[in-house]
Amino acid sequence: MAESKMARRDFLKRSGAAVALAAAPSVNVLGANEKIVVGCIGTGGRGQYVMSMFRRFDDTAIECVCDVNLKIAEKGREAAGGEAKVVQDFRKLLEIKDIDAVIVAPNGHWHPLPAIYACQAGKDVYLEKPVSITPREGGAVVKAARNNNRVVQVGTQQRNIPHYQQAVEIIQSGQLGTVNMVETFNLENRPKEGLGFQPDSTPPPDLDWDLWLGPSPKVPYNVNRIRGHYFYWDYAGGWQSDWAVHHNDVVHWAMKVDGPLSCCATGGKYWIQDSTEMPDTLEAAYEYPGFMLIYRLRFSNGNLRRINGHNYGNIFYGTKGTLFLDRGGFDVVPEGDAMEPMHADGEEIVHPHVREFLDCVKSRKLPSADILTGHRSSVPGELANISYRVGRKIHWDVETEKVIGDPEADALCLKPYRKPWSLPA
Repeated sequence: MAESKMARRDFLKRSGAAVALAAAPSVNVLGANEKIVVGCIGTGGRGQYVMSMFRRFDDTAIECVCDVNLKIAEKGREAAGGEAKVVQDFRKLLEIKDIDAVIVAPNGHWHPLPAIYACQAGKDVYLEKPVSITPREGGAVVKAARNNNRVVQVGTQQRNIPHYQQAVEIIQSGQLGTVNMVETFNLENRPKEGLGFQPDSTPPPDLDWDLWLGPSPKVPYNVNRIRGHYFYWDYAGGWQSDWAVHHNDVVHWAMKVDGPLSCCATGGKYWIQDSTEMPDTLEAAYEYPGFMLIYRLRFSNGNLRRINGHNYGNIFYGTKGTLFLDRGGFDVVPEGDAMEPMHADGEEIVHPHVREFLDCVKSRKLPSADILTGHRSSVPGELANISYRVGRKIHWDVETEKVIGDPEADALCLKPYRKPWSLPA
């Protein structure tokens, strides 16, 4: 596919450095001191938090908030300062010409279309991860951003956290020696009863249930589909496709790779007994050029069997030393006397990531977590789900973004859309 190859060349050409985007002719280019007018789509906990990061900066103004649940939208208005307009349909927000940039932070199955429509409406986008729940949806967002010359920053904030930058420099400088194995993991303890089995019921009056479902199949309202949306195939991809986007992004960044060559995922729902659909125990093995990546997920025994005392993170195994990394900092353990031990404390900070996005909106440069980068960091978790669902190892072509020699698996690279919703051709 020519477009995919062009996107790859673009990615390799910039190699993590910012390059200028041509401004769309019909859109005003903001001056360095002008305010950026912002709208927020999806005003649940994450949307409210991201808005609070935007509000740290004097050169932003939040004009409109949107959520399919009007009660949650009102909470979003409060988080935005109390003066923002409230709408229930994101398309109404995108019609507001004064809005320069949009935060997209609803449930995962509602990430691609608002981001695409925002790009088509001439808005720049701060897009929460995952970019999508299937690879071809993510590819469509990349094309929309490129075709409309939009700045799209994905919310993989580690790119702008100092101790992550330091850890990546250690890996890329060769201080660990040759890294031939990377491990990432999410380990939790969850109650066996999970969310239970709730009966279908009438949607609450403030919720537009049909709009919440959007492109997903029409089903009766059930509170578990709201509370546990991360773990239903129609709406998300589980922690392996959500939380792990952060882990994958760090691996791709540190190891200078675009995507895996293959994936084999196995597991099952062995512990939790409720109406959710995804495995509570999963392991995915990826082959990359020159190394392997292992992802582990467990929702039982998460406290007793923590790795290095932590329940999430990345471990880079090198011939001279091993580096463990999470949002609390990093540690390097030498192999013998091949190098000195290292330690750095850290913290999760989001506002520098938001600041970079705002600066790129004005400069028209690609941000560090550009949409192509974020899309490629979303793909490994999507491939893990495809491998798990077909029950076998799959091979991935990073250039064409297709599963090689397996039509059944490749068909799962695009989610069916319920009419009238559809991805742009």
